[in-house]
Amino acid sequence: MAQKALSDRLMDLCSQHAEDIAEQWLESIIKNSHTSSFICNPKESCLRHATFMYKNLRRMYFADNPYKEVLSIMDATGYAEEQYSRRVPLSEAVYALIMMRRYVWLYAETSDLFNTTSDMYMVLQSTNRILLLFDYAVYIVIDKYEKMAKSSR
Repeated sequence: MAQKALSDRLMDLCSQHAEDIAEQWLESIIKNSHTSSFICNPKESCLRHATFMYKNLRRMYFADNPYKEVLSIMDATGYAEEQYSRRVPLSEAVYALIMMRRYVWLYAETSDLFNTTSDMYMVLQSTNRILLLFDYAVYIVIDKYEKMAKSSR
């Protein structure tokens, strides 16, 4: 039986442990000086956004049009709109997404997901794809912030 591809294992891990990863992410951004505005955000709201992203990572990762899928996920979660309405500075909203991406890898490292040397090559491929997805998410958040700022003038 062929070993399950690392990307599939990583997506399974994120989906199955989305709540745990989101909790670790939230704890980190609350303590981080670069995301101090999140201290005032309701915990449930932050966890909902992160959990939704982690549970839907597979959809984004394997999408034929990843930008379109990330946009769909970001629209569904309302992350940009909520952070903007709570007056979270754009830099903090973006940094929280960067930390969200980072926690995919921090959780994966501690889960014994990478079992062989060949896994390390596949890790590089998966890293590049996940970087792309979160780069799209960052772009979408910035774009939405700019549009909301223009419409509120």
